[in-house]
Amino acid sequence: MTTPHTIKEYLAQLRAALAGADPAMIQDALYDAEEHLRSELAENPGMSEAELLAKISTSYGAPEEVADIYRTTEQTVARALRTPRPRPRRSALGRFFGVAADPHTYGALFYMLLALATGIFYFTWVVTGLSLSAGFAITLIGIPFFLLFMASVRGLSLLESRIVEGMLGVRMPRRPPYIERDRPLLKRIGEMLSDPRTWFTLMYMLLMLPLGISYFTIVVVLSCVSLALLLVPVAMAFNFFGLGHAWVDQHVTLDWGFGAHVPNWADAIGMFVIGFLLLFGMLHLVRGIGRLHGAIAKHLLVKSARI
Repeated sequence: MTTPHTIKEYLAQLRAALAGADPAMIQDALYDAEEHLRSELAENPGMSEAELLAKISTSYGAPEEVADIYRTTEQTVARALRTPRPRPRRSALGRFFGVAADPHTYGALFYMLLALATGIFYFTWVVTGLSLSAGFAITLIGIPFFLLFMASVRGLSLLESRIVEGMLGVRMPRRPPYIERDRPLLKRIGEMLSDPRTWFTLMYMLLMLPLGISYFTIVVVLSCVSLALLLVPVAMAFNFFGLGHAWVDQHVTLDWGFGAHVPNWADAIGMFVIGFLLLFGMLHLVRGIGRLHGAIAKHLLVKSARI
């Protein structure tokens, strides 16, 4: 690569050197590089960008060197933070029941329960912010309020990224996109509004309400049904030893396809088995939803490596 003469050229070469890497890692690397270079430029006001890049090339590194450092650091950090992988199961039964030993299953489970609260908050924040921005558009505080609202959305996006990475195990940005504060205000506004990620973030936050309701409903309903079926033998045992009221009315009948009859111990054991299988089936569903949501969050909240 040719020697960069401007910070923009340096960042373009760094992006090219990181081609194929995780988009979240690329965003972090570009943020760190631009923040460092802009800070150095601010501390040396009489120096041009070309002179600055030549001066710090040995300390900070050329774009290819910085890219190699980030790739190595990313692999080291990923190995250090990676949750222990469950022992691979060879049999179908082992793979089916092995979902209980996967930490990502429980991270996805907690995320789906939390998604109801975060979904309501995100949706309310975006709808209220956009409505007030439209109402204030004809006043002097219209533009400042809208910019403050968009800044808060970017902050919430970074917070959601940390939640997704912590619970779902998907690599997300750990730093926001860098904003060059020396640029004219109108140019910064134009860049923010022309950035697809700005609108994808708003879309994600609006989408989180129906997703959060769906996730919460799936977990609660399936958990309650499976738990109820698992406790049927316990209820029957209480009835058998005279410790409680009759667990079923004698007029209630069951029909498994072999004829109607009053529920007995065989039915209780059958319901227990169904509840047990339903519980593990729910865990598989939860883990799959967690992976799917992680992909959605990465697509909407992380700036594409091509942009």
